[in-house]
Amino acid sequence: MIDTRTAPYAIFALRLALGALFLAHAGLKIFVFTPAGTAQFFASLGLPGGLAYVTILWELLGAAALILGILPRLAALALVPVMLGTIFTVHGPAGFWFTNPNGGWEYPAFWTLSLVVLAGLGNGAFALKPTLGRAGAVSYAG
Repeated sequence: MIDTRTAPYAIFALRLALGALFLAHAGLKIFVFTPAGTAQFFASLGLPGGLAYVTILWELLGAAALILGILPRLAALALVPVMLGTIFTVHGPAGFWFTNPNGGWEYPAFWTLSLVVLAGLGNGAFALKPTLGRAGAVSYAG
């Protein structure tokens, strides 16, 4: 049974947590590794270096959308490819455990699943622009 009194606030907490994580990871790429350094790292993986700038922007926009509640269900789904990219290019080859060198895929996989769960649950409380459901109705817990 879903407690419809508390579910919107739980979804809101999940939305904030996921948004904060993306904000932190974008900040890491900007302030610690630098965008140019991140582009070099992407190139070392055989990816186009310019994809690093797209990834940073996508993480920032996705974080803002999740935190503010701007089409949060769609924002969550739009961030899934970023996480799958990290699994297949960096963390997947390192094995399962995130404590392995280069980090394993357990944490990014959990993060990906959390985004999918958020998209399935609804907008949560305090969404500024909820994602619409069928026939224009606002989604559950939105």
